[in-house]
Amino acid sequence: MSFSQTEEGGLSQVSPVVDEVSPSSTSSFEMLDMESVPAPYQEVQPHWFFCRRADDDTSWLPFSREDSDKLENACNTGKNDVVVAVDGERYDVHVKERMRYAVYWEQAPTEVRRCTWFYKGDKDTKFMPYPEDFSKNLEDAYMIAVTLDEWKRKLDFPTGETVILHNPKLIMQYQPIGLQDEWVSSPSEQTRPRTVKRGVNNVFVEIPDGESEKVDHLVFMVHGIGPACDLRFRSIIQCVNDFRSASLSLLASHYKRAQQDGQVGRVEFLPVNWHSALHGDATGVDEDIQRITLPSISRLRHFTNDTLLDLFFYNSPTYCQTIVDTVASEINRLHALFQRRHPEFNGAVSVVGHSLGSLILFDLLTNQRNGSQVREGALCQDSDLKDLGIPLGPRKKILNYVRRKCDNDGNQSSGATPQQSQFHRTQSVTSAVDYEYFDVGIGQVSINYPQLAFQPQTFFAFGSPIGMFLTVRGLKRIDPNYTFPTCKRFYNIYHPYDPVAYRIEPMIVSDVDVEPMLIPHHKGRKRMHLELKDSLTRMSMDLKNNVLGSLRTAWQSFARLPVAALPPVEEGESSIERNLQETQESSVSAEQTEQPEIKMGMLNEGRRIDYVLQEKPIESFNEYLFAIQSHLCYWESEDTALLLLKEIYDKLGVAFEQPQQ
Repeated sequence: MSFSQTEEGGLSQVSPVVDEVSPSSTSSFEMLDMESVPAPYQEVQPHWFFCRRADDDTSWLPFSREDSDKLENACNTGKNDVVVAVDGERYDVHVKERMRYAVYWEQAPTEVRRCTWFYKGDKDTKFMPYPEDFSKNLEDAYMIAVTLDEWKRKLDFPTGETVILHNPKLIMQYQPIGLQDEWVSSPSEQTRPRTVKRGVNNVFVEIPDGESEKVDHLVFMVHGIGPACDLRFRSIIQCVNDFRSASLSLLASHYKRAQQDGQVGRVEFLPVNWHSALHGDATGVDEDIQRITLPSISRLRHFTNDTLLDLFFYNSPTYCQTIVDTVASEINRLHALFQRRHPEFNGAVSVVGHSLGSLILFDLLTNQRNGSQVREGALCQDSDLKDLGIPLGPRKKILNYVRRKCDNDGNQSSGATPQQSQFHRTQSVTSAVDYEYFDVGIGQVSINYPQLAFQPQTFFAFGSPIGMFLTVRGLKRIDPNYTFPTCKRFYNIYHPYDPVAYRIEPMIVSDVDVEPMLIPHHKGRKRMHLELKDSLTRMSMDLKNNVLGSLRTAWQSFARLPVAALPPVEEGESSIERNLQETQESSVSAEQTEQPEIKMGMLNEGRRIDYVLQEKPIESFNEYLFAIQSHLCYWESEDTALLLLKEIYDKLGVAFEQPQQ
């Protein structure tokens, strides 16, 4: 029988069973806090977590403190069927079911827990929460131990686990050999004790900041080819989540004062998924392609069928109609759902397209109609013709004829220049091709373009092949006076090594060779290697000017010698001086006109359109090695996110702040 000294100075008997299962490594902790006065029992503060499963990995992530408090208050009401909106109202938590459901997109529901006790094994990287009933038993035992000041209590659970409360700061869990349960990370860890902690404040977990309830702007993001959006094969939902998180961090750092004054809330980004509709059971295209696919190099062929074929599908009238209808209907559905959940929202809406998604949005926005044109053609709808029993093909021709007739009548009555003349084709190339040019004549396939339920404020294109597709369609240039019918701003953002991206400005101003606008680094300066390159350029220019200046001074000194001692070189002197002067003037003018002010048409209200990111130092060593990554970098690019925020909040009149370095 062994004894240990208590805080009151007396002796308390310890169960011999505890000594048998207690490891020798815990003996150094037995005397911890024994001389201090025991604190009265305080109820543990719960924090709510949700489960995230990715492949074979399961992790538990905490809600923000604001969302956790809302869930706790709803749980304490005792009402059934209580639903709490969390994560910026993008998810709903059914408190009684302990399940979390996505609102705007399809996603499997995830488990939610009210967490009070946590454990961590030797090989675990972070603490995991216990189930709620297990935590309740631990809390009851802890309350008795604190109240009676009786420690070294052994708790045996029906599932075979043993938890020993050595003292308030040392609680261990022991697993019997051969036991398998959902908590075991690997069989080798079954006999090793686990550290047990009480309360979220005693575990190393980063609790995210809550999102503002005020939404200043809404942005829809359309993905490109394939179901994955980056090299980690993540979906558009996960990539947009990263982009949203980056924007929230940038708002906190670059609009800190405006946030404190209540001028800035947040920008909501919602993903638009069209790939699943195209490759779903409704079209059956995957089965048709699979039947004609060769069995060799199956992985490469599967990758091609799932990604690259989307480009060909978009150039097919049948599947292009499916893609465009899906994008427009999904955007309109998300917009209506967002307005229902945010009835106080009165901000503007923008759209973002990545890769092929930018081309889809470009064609869609090009074929939008203003309010008067929509009202004129409202008498003839596809549903009306369908009710008359007219097949799909003739219905498209009738609707296209009615639309062109309304557009032509509207242009003639208003005296406006027809939009067809604002896109100039290369007749020698496409004269033998029977393209059907609709509205603005940009060579897209013959389909019926749906209308959006709103007028976008800005269109952002990431890594966009729009310029290449327009050129392949036979379009030589874009009229400087052209603008989207319902969208007044357009930004073409790309990485310098992106193999899919093309410029737009040379199609508008073809007689001027102007460099794209360099997107500033989010920390307020150029990257180190770019600054070094600029410094070397300036040094070489200064060295050249110094050498030329020294030559000129020497020549002038030599010219002041007696005339009789010099050969007749008046023409040579004047020529050299003139060349030196022109060289110096050209170098000075080159430094002063690095970014000339050129009006780039009305596609972006006369402002610049092409914006290029700064490559990272490691990317500059081998641009071919990082080419694919460059096309997928926009989702995690803080520079891109900051450019969007500046454009959005400049329109709202909110000042931009450069954080202190």
